[in-house]
Amino acid sequence: MRYPAGHKQETREQIVRTASRRFRKKGAEGVAINDLMRELQLTHGGFYRHFGSKQQLFIAALQKAFEDGLVFLRQATEHAPKGKELNGIIQRYLSTEHCLNVENGCPMAALSTEVGRQPKSVRLAFDRSMGAFVSRVARFVPGKSMKKRKLKAHVLFSGMVGAISMARAVSDPKLREEILKSSREMYIQAFCNN
Repeated sequence: MRYPAGHKQETREQIVRTASRRFRKKGAEGVAINDLMRELQLTHGGFYRHFGSKQQLFIAALQKAFEDGLVFLRQATEHAPKGKELNGIIQRYLSTEHCLNVENGCPMAALSTEVGRQPKSVRLAFDRSMGAFVSRVARFVPGKSMKKRKLKAHVLFSGMVGAISMARAVSDPKLREEILKSSREMYIQAFCNN
């Protein structure tokens, strides 16, 4: 059976998109290739037409997750008043919606601890994607130089990733909201009121 032009690329993108959500929701070890391909109504053998290993898929899925994160950032800044873009990013990142939506959320919050245990090739891909993400945010961070703004953006996201991780870990919805609210207030005061 002949497939139309572009079919292979569309299938690959479908695999990456679905894997990206699954990895964020279930972690690297929580995703089995057989299950992923079955969900997509594709064969296990078909996976190897697109990827040499699960590790290669994980790298592609991480890159896709960071691309989604850039869309998330753009939406947060577009809906913020001029000069309040960073405030908008913090509000949206530390929102209940983002907290409860792990599979479509930030890969740093969903996968940082796992990436640290992955082979160097995965960590390097994470570094590159995170660097591009932080550079985008740094444009809105106060500071005298881009280098200083990037350092502040790293600090900001380190804290927000931790806040989201803690909020996701607790079982009490009231405590979750308190963590998110107090973190939003603190990061807005620390980074936006200069």
